[in-house]
Amino acid sequence: DAQSVNIFHALFVAIPVGALAVAILVVNNLRDIPTDRAAGKRTLAVRLGDGATRTHYALCIWIAMLWPLLLMKSFGIAVLVTFLAAPMALRAVADVRVKTGSELNASLAATAKLQLVHGVLLAIGIAADSLRW
Repeated sequence: DAQSVNIFHALFVAIPVGALAVAILVVNNLRDIPTDRAAGKRTLAVRLGDGATRTHYALCIWIAMLWPLLLMKSFGIAVLVTFLAAPMALRAVADVRVKTGSELNASLAATAKLQLVHGVLLAIGIAADSLRW
């Protein structure tokens, strides 16, 4: 029925927002690997290690950035306006690839800004679809 379709759409649209929220947590945990390891904490980042955690971060970003390609079928081509955030995403992934320690604080902030920009653009794209004639 229509209600279950709407719930499905809401969950489907939530994937990129959630992926970017996870990316924020991943970069935070990446920054904290040395202190968490020394304190005996067994976070996912500590268990995965530095390299795999950086890959995890990149995967979260790319899932969020490419997901609108899947949303086009339900919401139209306007959702691709999220690609305007691609330069921010490229920069964030490049920075997290090489930064360490407190340098990652800037990456944490940049990822949060990316989530905001991407979310606003996604909302604009979805709204534009609903305004089609």
